[in-house]
Amino acid sequence: MLGGGCPYAEQVESVLLYVVGILVVVVGLGVSIGLHEIGHLVPAKLFGVKVGQYMIGFGPTLWSRRRGETEYGVKALPLGGYISMAGMFPPTRPGGMARTASTGFFQTLVQDARDASAQTITPGEEQRVFYKLPVLKRIVIMLGGPFMNLVIAVVLYGVLLMGFGVAQLSTTVGSVSACVLPATSERQECAADDPAAPGAEAGIRPGDRLVSIDGTGITSWQQATEIIRESPDEPLAVVVERDGEQVDLEVTPLLSERYAFDADGQVRTDAAGEPITQDVGFVGIGAATENVRQPITEVLPAVGDNVVRVGQLILNLPQRLIDVWNAAFGSEERDPNGPVSVVGVGRLAGEIASIDTAPVADRVAALIGLLASLNVALFVFNLIPLMPLDGGHVAGALWEAIRRGFAKLFRRPDPGPVDTAKIIPLTFAVVILLGGMSVLLIYADIVKPITLVG
Repeated sequence: MLGGGCPYAEQVESVLLYVVGILVVVVGLGVSIGLHEIGHLVPAKLFGVKVGQYMIGFGPTLWSRRRGETEYGVKALPLGGYISMAGMFPPTRPGGMARTASTGFFQTLVQDARDASAQTITPGEEQRVFYKLPVLKRIVIMLGGPFMNLVIAVVLYGVLLMGFGVAQLSTTVGSVSACVLPATSERQECAADDPAAPGAEAGIRPGDRLVSIDGTGITSWQQATEIIRESPDEPLAVVVERDGEQVDLEVTPLLSERYAFDADGQVRTDAAGEPITQDVGFVGIGAATENVRQPITEVLPAVGDNVVRVGQLILNLPQRLIDVWNAAFGSEERDPNGPVSVVGVGRLAGEIASIDTAPVADRVAALIGLLASLNVALFVFNLIPLMPLDGGHVAGALWEAIRRGFAKLFRRPDPGPVDTAKIIPLTFAVVILLGGMSVLLIYADIVKPITLVG
C-alpha cells in the first residue's frame, strides 16, 4: 500500500537485528575467551612450560592445527576454553599410597588427575612442567587470563566513555507539561480543572536551550531546577536559544508538591521508606539528554565500579540464586541486576540491537557496554580462590609460598610443592555446583527472562 510501511518487512528486519545482536555477543565472548587463554599461553611459553593444547570451547573438536608442540583448535561448545600445560599436578611422594581396586571414589579422582598430569610429561622434558616453576611465575601464568579480561574491559570502557559518551541531562528542554499534577498523583493525563503548567503558558517549547534564568547564566539543568524550585510565585525572566536566536520569556513558577532530592539527585525517603515531598516552585519542563564524551580519567573508575558490583553479586550469590529459583518456579519477578546465563546475555543483546526507536549509535554503545561488563564478570569470577578457576591455582601457589617461608624461617626441610591434586574432590564439587547454577540460570532465562521492555 502506497505511503505505508510493510509490517512483514519490519518484522523480518527486527528479527535480523535480533540475530545480529546475539551474534555480536557470541563472537565478542569467543574473542574474550580466546584472549583469556592467550593470557595463560604467552607467559607459560615464556617460562618454558610445555603447552600441549590451546582450545576454545569444550567437547568434540571442530577444527585444530598443530604448530610446533602445541595443538590449536576450536571445540563444539563455546562456553569456555583451556590450555593444557605439562605437569599441572606433582606426582605422589615416594612411599605414598598407590591406587587400588578398593580405593574410594574421591581417591580415584585424585590419582586419575595425577596420572593424567604425568602423561603430559615427555621423557627428557621433566623440567618443563608447571608445578616445578617458582611460585611467582605460576601466579603470573594463572593471573594472565583474568588480566586479559581486565584489559579488554578497560579498552571497551574507553571506547564507550571517550568515543560514545555518557547520557547526561543537558540544558535543552526535552518536554513541556501541559498542566500541573502533584508528584503523588496517580493520573498521567490532564483534567479540565488542573492548573496549566507555567512553562507551557510562558511559551517554552521542546528544543529550547536555557541560556539564563533571572539574569543567571545556566550551565547545568540542576542549576536551573534549583532556581525554579526556590522561586514559587516569583516572575522569572528566562532567555532561551531557539533556532539560533535568543528569545526572551517570562515564567512564574507555581507552588506545587514535588519530591525532595538529595545531593546525588536521588529521591529522599523517610524512616518508613516512603518518598518525602515538599512544596516548591514548579514550571513543568523536563531536560533532554545528550551524550557527553568523558575524559580518559573516567575509564578506570568506571571499570572499578563495575568490579565492585560484580564482587557484591558474587558475595550475595546464594541469595541471588534463591531469588532466581523463586522467579523461575513462582510468581516473583526477576531482578534486572541479578545473575544471568549466556542465554540471558544473548537475549539482552538481541533486544538491544532490535530496538528500532533508539539511534544506531546508542545500540552499538549498549552492546559495547554489555561486552565490557561480561569481561569484568570473567575477570572477577576467575579470581575466586576455588579450583578449577584460576584463583584456585593462585591460592595453591600462595599456600606453597607460605609453607616454604615458614619452613625456611624455622630451618625445617623444604616441604616441596603443594599437592593440589588432593583438592580434586572439592574441584569436582565446585564443577557440579557451577553446572547446577548454569542450568538454573539458563532455565530462568528461557521461562522468565530479564527484558529491557515490558
